[in-house]
Amino acid sequence: MSDRFSDGNLDQLRTFLAVYRAGSITAGARAVGLSQSTVTSQIQALEQQSGRQLFQRVARGVLPTAVADELAVRIAGPLDELAVALAPSTLSAPPEPVHLAGPAELLAVRVVPALAPLVTRGVRLRITAGLTDDLLEGVRQGRFDLLVATTRPKGRLLSATPLTDEEFVLVAAGPVDLDRTPLIAYAQDLPIVRRYWRHVFGRRLTTSPAVVIPDLRGVLAAVLAGAGYSVLPRYLCAEQLASGALTLLHDPEDPPINTGFLVQRSGTSTNPHVRLVRETLLAAGPTW
Repeated sequence: MSDRFSDGNLDQLRTFLAVYRAGSITAGARAVGLSQSTVTSQIQALEQQSGRQLFQRVARGVLPTAVADELAVRIAGPLDELAVALAPSTLSAPPEPVHLAGPAELLAVRVVPALAPLVTRGVRLRITAGLTDDLLEGVRQGRFDLLVATTRPKGRLLSATPLTDEEFVLVAAGPVDLDRTPLIAYAQDLPIVRRYWRHVFGRRLTTSPAVVIPDLRGVLAAVLAGAGYSVLPRYLCAEQLASGALTLLHDPEDPPINTGFLVQRSGTSTNPHVRLVRETLLAAGPTW
């Protein structure tokens, strides 16, 4: 740890890390069970010791400075490990539920089935579905233990491990004329379909969607019903492709691939079931 903070006591450093992760004095105070005035005093004491500003006050909280980034990276691991060592014995009470977040489709089709055996062993799960950008703040604030992310997140306090690769395929309920057939999409701005067109056809897609369903399982249902065509991850429609219920409209040699990541805050979790869920998913992910 930098010599500038050598006089900072553990309480001050824990408070600093809570504020850093939460992004506000109020949320940081709630995390460590202190009043806002006490938290402010402890942060000010650390700033006085270092002679450097740790946070910039903004309308909706605080922003860490480069000095705060450096300090957080240095202390996060040791403080989290200390919390594990000092945690009450798990013999007296079961571990807390594991809070897991990610895309609804991947959670339902791949993640939950992979974790089902753990539930019979006493692991409790609390699952939240949503978009990666919306869920990342929950990981930073400690509301989620693990996040299945569709992109690699930024931030040195977040640990991201490659989990699985998903291949995208262009499908319909039968042979169609793409210029005359309605497009079914996950979102109005067509993030998945546009990426497919750019990667495979080397051009920009100008088609507007006929139907927008913010759940890829709904998109699959609409395509199966004959409403139009779409681009879907292969894992989601492999069974329908194999049975002939869906037709693969194009089979490029280099299909678009997206890597999913398992994300958590850097450091060691105090909950042994978080580590168990993480290890189970990392073992299962490559088989998906």
